[in-house]
Amino acid sequence: MVARETVQPGELLFTVPRAALLSQHTCSISELLERERGALQSQSGWVPLLLALLHELQAPASPWSPYFALWPELGHLKHPMFWPEEERRRLLQGTGVPEAVEKDLANIRSEYYSIVLPFMEAHPHLFSPRVRSLELYHQLVALVMAYSFQEPLEEEDDEKEPNPPLMVPAADILNHLPDHNANLEYSPNYLRMVATKPIPKGHEIFNTYGQMANWQLIHMYGFVEPYPDNTDDTADIQMVTVREAALQGTKAEAERLLLLERWDYLCKLEMVLCMPTEEFREIKDQDGWGDDEREEDSLTMTNIPKLKESWRQLLRDSVLLTLQTYATDLKTEQDLLSNKEVYTKLSWREQQALQVRYGQKMILHQLLELTS
Repeated sequence: MVARETVQPGELLFTVPRAALLSQHTCSISELLERERGALQSQSGWVPLLLALLHELQAPASPWSPYFALWPELGHLKHPMFWPEEERRRLLQGTGVPEAVEKDLANIRSEYYSIVLPFMEAHPHLFSPRVRSLELYHQLVALVMAYSFQEPLEEEDDEKEPNPPLMVPAADILNHLPDHNANLEYSPNYLRMVATKPIPKGHEIFNTYGQMANWQLIHMYGFVEPYPDNTDDTADIQMVTVREAALQGTKAEAERLLLLERWDYLCKLEMVLCMPTEEFREIKDQDGWGDDEREEDSLTMTNIPKLKESWRQLLRDSVLLTLQTYATDLKTEQDLLSNKEVYTKLSWREQQALQVRYGQKMILHQLLELTS
């Protein structure tokens, strides 16, 4: 979508009436979904919306039929969950995407057979046989992942469950940029797309999907930002990798056993997340948490070179182990990106995966420089 006229910050681009939103509360089976809410609870929290989509897709007189006509072809979605498993593992090894996709696929299958299909079979007059399909459900999950919106909670409601996802016609066709020029605002009767920067006439309007690293963009939306355009890109170092790096640095058996004991203690601290507030505060006060915190010990880019030598060594070893999880090294990626003739011959998936790997490796190599 492009601006028809030059737009200034704060100007309204378009509105979407709440009556036009497609959600579990606005679909034609909303009362049934509300009655059966307890039976439709799932890990994702998306089942009611997905059932609404399954019903409206096959309803002859659905008011959202014109909206569905604007959807991308469901059989041509580009998420890695639709790539062949071998290709996904080969191209995205080390990025964290294959593991995330495998978890998604397992959850989708479990959710479909344990909740969604039994619900549709219990209401055959609302769901024709053509929508009782794991493949279609899989596609709709990817669509909701990429195109739905989630209305933020009010500050006073921040302890409540998150709002369910909803489909917002018009707003969901805007592309994403970290340096976006528009933002969706919520009000009681309308949703408003408002300019956040000057947008010259004929220039594209960009929304933001949030602070998304490239591995998250390819996983959830099926695209990436080419390096170095994604200012929100990240590279993850797994805690198990930090453990392995720490063990690698031990010299004696007693030192190794002490480290494992410390690690076990650290893992037990995860129980803190489930503690009642008073119990947490009591333990925090007893242990004196925060007494020795120093600004120079924080893991910011400017402070990493100032860390204790042992800390920098642990971080460096963790980075080196993380780099070993990729199938290729940084120079291989640089050679591909710098050779335009070779790069243009890569498939779309190969190009996207290359951008994910390269961005992560650049961050990791920057960390190596800071810890040397």
